[in-house]
Amino acid sequence: MVNRHNDSQLKECKHTHTDSIGKRAWNIRGGAIALALLALVLPTCNSDPNAGGPTGASNVTTEKVAEETNELIGETVTVRSEPVKKIAASTFTIKDDDFFNDDEILVVNSTGQPFVLPEGEEPAVQVTGKVAKFVLADVERDYGLDLDPNLYVEYENKPAIIAQSIALAPEPGEITKNPSQYYGKRLAVTGEVAEVVGPTAFKLDEDELLGATDLLVLTQQPKAKVEDGKTVAVTGVLRPFVVSEVERDFDLDLSPELEVEYENKPVLVTEAVYPSAIPDAAK
Repeated sequence: MVNRHNDSQLKECKHTHTDSIGKRAWNIRGGAIALALLALVLPTCNSDPNAGGPTGASNVTTEKVAEETNELIGETVTVRSEPVKKIAASTFTIKDDDFFNDDEILVVNSTGQPFVLPEGEEPAVQVTGKVAKFVLADVERDYGLDLDPNLYVEYENKPAIIAQSIALAPEPGEITKNPSQYYGKRLAVTGEVAEVVGPTAFKLDEDELLGATDLLVLTQQPKAKVEDGKTVAVTGVLRPFVVSEVERDFDLDLSPELEVEYENKPVLVTEAVYPSAIPDAAK
């Protein structure tokens, strides 16, 4: 399927992203590397500014979306789920494992950016977007998508989420056990704080996954409320931890002990830290 954005829309999008980068430049010391990382985590033009950042009020299960669609229509929600089925390049379905009803939620990627679904035993995804009842004609008109009507007959007038943000949502231990598959990718991670190791650094518990270690998280929110034992949700980009590069690219002052323990290991540099209200069934 093809996005039908015209040239003027694309120019406007690029201009908006450039302005956003400029406004955030006070926290960035580095040049090209830092800007490249920002490009990965900035929302797209048609995204909700809070997309990707779960809040206590917006975190729900897919079961709730399926059962309370009418009450949630037009509301922005965040759900976490393993994808059930890819429909086409811009659509797939999700469903809670614990939900015995056959209803699946159709996710429509309206971000303007491609998203490659994980396969097999790969991690869940986190989707933030508006709840709707799927109407093919409305979605094509409102989001500039060209969808094959034959693929959506069974989803017409059924629950859907028009996604403003989609991110891989692995567990901390899944990341540290096999970090190479996540480097450079935008991740949404929920976990228990194993240890706070400074005003801008903490570790997320690896959840006793064999061969894994705790995940180091660096936050650009020094006032973020992070406490040992507290469950938080973080969004950011994973990179190898090289102290000189991190300190160069971000306005962070890191302790020497971190370099000894985590040099060249994975670190999640976050754009946001939130108290997690994601239901247990969605983790």
